Amino acid sequence: MRSRTDHWSFLLGEIALYSLAVLFVTGAGLMVFYDPDMTLVTYDGVYAPLRDVPVSQAFASTMEISLEVRGGLLIRQVHHWATLVFIAAVCLHLLRLFFTGAFRRPRGLNWLIWVGLLLTGMAAGVTGGILPDDLLSGGSLGLIQGITQSIPFVGTWLTGLLFGDAVPGDQVIPLFYWLHVLALPLVMAGLFAARRWLLRRHGATHYPGAVRVSRLGSLMLFAATAGVLTVLGAVVQINPIWLYGPNRPGTISAGAVPDWYMGFLDGAIRIMPGWEPVIAGHPLTLSVLIPALVVPGAFFTLLAAYPLIERKLTGDRGLHHTLERPRDAAVRTAIGAAGITFYGLLWAAAANDQLAHHFHLSLFAVTWFFRVAVVIGPIVAFELTRRICLALRWQEAETKSHGVETGVIVRAPGGGYAEVVRDFDRRLPSGT
Repeated sequence: MRSRTDHWSFLLGEIALYSLAVLFVTGAGLMVFYDPDMTLVTYDGVYAPLRDVPVSQAFASTMEISLEVRGGLLIRQVHHWATLVFIAAVCLHLLRLFFTGAFRRPRGLNWLIWVGLLLTGMAAGVTGGILPDDLLSGGSLGLIQGITQSIPFVGTWLTGLLFGDAVPGDQVIPLFYWLHVLALPLVMAGLFAARRWLLRRHGATHYPGAVRVSRLGSLMLFAATAGVLTVLGAVVQINPIWLYGPNRPGTISAGAVPDWYMGFLDGAIRIMPGWEPVIAGHPLTLSVLIPALVVPGAFFTLLAAYPLIERKLTGDRGLHHTLERPRDAAVRTAIGAAGITFYGLLWAAAANDQLAHHFHLSLFAVTWFFRVAVVIGPIVAFELTRRICLALRWQEAETKSHGVETGVIVRAPGGGYAEVVRDFDRRLPSGT
């Protein structure tokens, strides 16, 4: 145990770091047994329903890891859960940085590092999910193919670069394998090293009026993170490829959905109208290009550039080591709420068919609801959040000016009655 100025929200970054450490350890174990070879073989493993079925060597090796290697399924599932927790921790940490203004000078580069970790984490999750070459990964490959081919001018060339002469072909999984186990981990490790260097250079931020509190040591937090991930991997099944079966082009499982962090992309594609104009004799697939490339590209570009945009609009070029409460930056908080609403609606739209089925609604009506909501919802969230922040600040100013009502009534010597009012004492959460 150690005592320092701290706040629980600062643990989110450490949870992300320790989840990445679990990813590296479990990934190294999986590399020993996994074979990214796309050569067709006849499955002769212990899972009887697939015996004598032609599968790729990649699928066969993943089945061996899952059902024949001692502890292999546990390692696979811990690895998958660690990916989900890592990206969730990075997202929550970014929200904490945004709503408290921790991205302001001199920490703009730190903000970019966390945005980079989010993007590389998502890329690592997608490339890793494709490696088993099961029916679910085949659906992801089909989506990647469609997105790549929708890019004007260079889409066909990029598709050939990824898949070769045929789709899915024999080269995409080996290519993604080296991206997943070498390139992306090196980038993420480098980003965390740069973040550590910036933390030492600029020091830690802190909340106003921070107090000294106790916190668990780093070793104990790492043990807790690894323990939770191990329990999840042991008791919560995820990605049972033996139920999905090997990848077959043109086939996909009913109700198949991507991991949670890619749900927004699925939802955007589902609610996009089928626009495909023909320009100079060439079709332009806007129904895929806009939701899969333009919208995510604009969203993440604005996310990365927000510190610079706010600095330009406010003219604030000072150094900030003290964090702000969300209510004290009403416009920024409202922008954050609008962004969360936009993302959340796209994420929910990925289940438009399930919503229509379970609530006995028209799929057409549900789809049109989300089309309207992704435009109107962020505007409503922005204005509502801004007014709430302003109301909280007004209420706080009134309380500070007139004091806090205690409910204690006293009688004055002259016979009158008055309530005892104590001075306003604003207490803010502690932090570093």
